[in-house]
Amino acid sequence: MTQTLEIRPIGFVVGGRSEVSDDRWSGTAIIRLDPEFPAEVIQGLEEFSHLLVVWHFHRASPADVALHARRPRNDPRWPATGTFVHRNHRRPNQLAQSFPRLVRVDGLDLHVTDLDAVDGSPVYDLAPYFREMGPRGPVQQPSWPGEMLTDYWADPAG
Repeated sequence: MTQTLEIRPIGFVVGGRSEVSDDRWSGTAIIRLDPEFPAEVIQGLEEFSHLLVVWHFHRASPADVALHARRPRNDPRWPATGTFVHRNHRRPNQLAQSFPRLVRVDGLDLHVTDLDAVDGSPVYDLAPYFREMGPRGPVQQPSWPGEMLTDYWADPAG
């Protein structure tokens, strides 16, 4: 039995990058929450340094979904890996998670840095990042993500 879930955005990304790119995602943006929410929905959030943000690759098309193994960024240096090994828009629900730094709270505007979503991206959920709920134990990964993401957070200006 297939189950569906209907959700609506709780806000949108305002500002920051306007173009999608593989790298150079540092910079600032605003997560503007729905003005219908009472201000108390974020009461206490300013005490946290980072957020967990769930957002949608809204510029992607369902035709972009790729349910097969392929090389990351089509680079022959890296092994073919499956859809759920990639963290891009080719996933079935085209959802992403990011962990931006919370710079300040201004009403229902959350000023953040290092959010890898573009202007206009719908935000479906957010929460403060709790260190205690992060990974336990050593984090293991193959070498290719580190090689591929060397410039992911590099300054876009240069």
